[in-house]
Amino acid sequence: MDKVILTPENIGREHICCAMSDKKSADGVEAKKEWLTCRMKEGLKFIKLDVRGKVFIEYLPAEYAWVPVEADGYTFINCLWVAGSFKGHGYGRELLETCEEDVAATNGVVVMVGKKKLPYLSDKAFFIKHGYEVCDACAPNIELLVKRFRQDAPLPRFKACASAGLGDDVKGIDIFYTVQCPFTMPYIKLLEPVIQAASVPVRVHPITTREMAREHRAPHTTYCVFVDGKFYTREVLTPAKLQKLLEKQ
Repeated sequence: MDKVILTPENIGREHICCAMSDKKSADGVEAKKEWLTCRMKEGLKFIKLDVRGKVFIEYLPAEYAWVPVEADGYTFINCLWVAGSFKGHGYGRELLETCEEDVAATNGVVVMVGKKKLPYLSDKAFFIKHGYEVCDACAPNIELLVKRFRQDAPLPRFKACASAGLGDDVKGIDIFYTVQCPFTMPYIKLLEPVIQAASVPVRVHPITTREMAREHRAPHTTYCVFVDGKFYTREVLTPAKLQKLLEKQ
């Protein structure tokens, strides 16, 4: 297949697949592109099928990944996505092989998945089929998979903070997000009227640096919600979903 590798020179004119058809996310797309451009200086690669479709892989050196994971010397896959009509043609396998060949001199490749299939996370079964194995787990229902290229390399693991939560003394709703996903910032803005009218405290926390992400209190840094200090969900809240959550408090 013909592939396009995003660079600081072409990223302005190329679509980033996951939000290409959603006009509401225009600001989020620009923020995501700026985030990607900064990460490219740290070794991030974004490779996509040369079509107007959601078929891409995004990966970078694990020490620069915005996740609470210890995996120095490995490569971390942020996202591997093959959508809809593009499935069943071997594109996911080819993108994964492209990544593995590119980083063959590293310790290996690591990816975060759900113990069962979860939205916005890579499919565990796909990676197991291609030689990956579970190397660590973290509440709630999250696992690290690894394919080691050097068998003497230490296994990647979650940092202890990844399952810590915010603490029993924290009351209300806390929403954390990065601009790594083009949908997070636009949906945060949509929540503002609900937050302003809420009788329960709702706090929004942008994660703006790798250091903040690596010390996060849940494995999910792109977007996650805590209720009374405990992890609640990693799915992006719509105003209606936040309103329902507030009515339960």
